[in-house]
Amino acid sequence: QVQLVESGGGLVQAGGSLRLSCAASVPIFSISVMRWYRQTPGKKREWVAIILESGQTIYADSVKGRFAISRDSAKNTLNLQMNSLQPDDTGVFYCNGVTDKDYWGQGTQVTVSS
Repeated sequence: QVQLVESGGGLVQAGGSLRLSCAASVPIFSISVMRWYRQTPGKKREWVAIILESGQTIYADSVKGRFAISRDSAKNTLNLQMNSLQPDDTGVFYCNGVTDKDYWGQGTQVTVSS
């Protein structure tokens, strides 16, 4: 069983930055694939960033060049640095980890005002 807890969401003006963190109950590097998802009202939850066991990162086109996903072994967290935020980035951000199955955090709200 893996527990994931997100933090770092909040309200920010367009053009601003936020850093999300996801604390894991198991060693972060033991989770083979980790993702950040975003869900906006009325829309399907969509992935925005992926980090593989190898360290390779993959980004959705909508966030490429603005977001950066990383893992911190010292703090045992998955992170998402979000820069140049836009109102369309508003939503609930979820941390996802894949080991024997999919595990999800409870989500953290990000609101970007224009």
